[in-house]
Formats: sequence, C-alpha cells, structure tokens
Amino acid sequence: MTLATPTLHTARLRLRPFTDADAEPLFALHSSTYVMRYWDSPPWTDHARAARFIAKCRTIADEGTGARVAIDRASDGAFVGWCGLTGWNPDYRSASLGYCLDEAMWGHGYATEAAHALLEWAFDTLDLNRVQAEADTRNEASARVLEKVGFVREGTLREDCVVNGEVSDSWVFGLIKREWRPSAVWTPDR
Repeated sequence: MTLATPTLHTARLRLRPFTDADAEPLFALHSSTYVMRYWDSPPWTDHARAARFIAKCRTIADEGTGARVAIDRASDGAFVGWCGLTGWNPDYRSASLGYCLDEAMWGHGYATEAAHALLEWAFDTLDLNRVQAEADTRNEASARVLEKVGFVREGTLREDCVVNGEVSDSWVFGLIKREWRPSAVWTPDR
C-alpha cells in the first residue's frame, strides 16, 4: 500500500515531500556535530547520505510504512528541517514520530508546530491509536516539544544507545488517540 506523503500548511510552515533539491540543506543539517549530539547515529560525513535519506523517504511512502516531510518556513521558503512518522503498523494502529531541525531554527516553536500538524494529519488519515517517540534524556528541549503536543513520558530505556563511544539513556513518550487534542489552538512560546 502506497501512502501519499502529505503537503501540510500551518500559520508559519509548509510541510512537503522531499525533493532532490533538499540534499544540500539536509546534509548540512545531519553533518552538524552539535545538531546530532543526541542522536543514535553519528553526524554524516558523506554527501551521498542525503540522497539515500531522500530515497528512503520515498521508499517508506511507497511501502506504506510512514511519511517523512521536509519543513520550510512559509515566509521565505527557508529549509527548517524535517518531521516524520515511521514504522506505521495498520494492525496495531501505531507509528513513531521523529524530527530534526536546523540549529538556527531552534527556539521558535517550529518543531512543536510541525509535529502538531503531522500528528493531526496522521490521526485523521492513518486512524492511529498510538504514536511513540523517543528522546535522549539529555535533550530536554525535545522532551518539551513532545509534551507540548500531548505526549506523556512513559519510561526510560537505560543505556540504549552508544554513539561515538558514549552510552546514553532515552525517554520513551506515548500519545494515545483519545488523549489527542486536534482542535487545540497552538501558539508558539516567545
């Protein structure tokens, strides 16, 4: 089953399918040591990784297992980052949420706005019952994003990642459809 990758609009953002033109800003994002410091994989060093990521986005849509979208700022078209739902399981009615934003875009509420828009689409389109997300326990900003859109911290995965020789824990978050607030008016924190 193919899952059409959506194009969504918020007051300040456009979420859209990736294009080949996104390879350079995507590589810049994922090659940043600072941006990637809490990820379970090291920063990219090979430009070909961006093309493979974009191809994988198309593959998960074609396979019907998820949707990853590029995020642009509506005012000027600047690449903000990406947001995605992967591991969609129609039998369990579940998926996993992830996102990655350029460091210059942090602190403006873009991650929260994009996650809310994608979750609204997903709960309506995919008939999800549960969405799960994980965040490194040192990444309090990501935990706040998840909590702002309604996720509940459910537990800790102890020493679940080793990146560049450093062991870290992850928080597990869950959002259940009956707890989802699709009509909640969301405004960015200033």
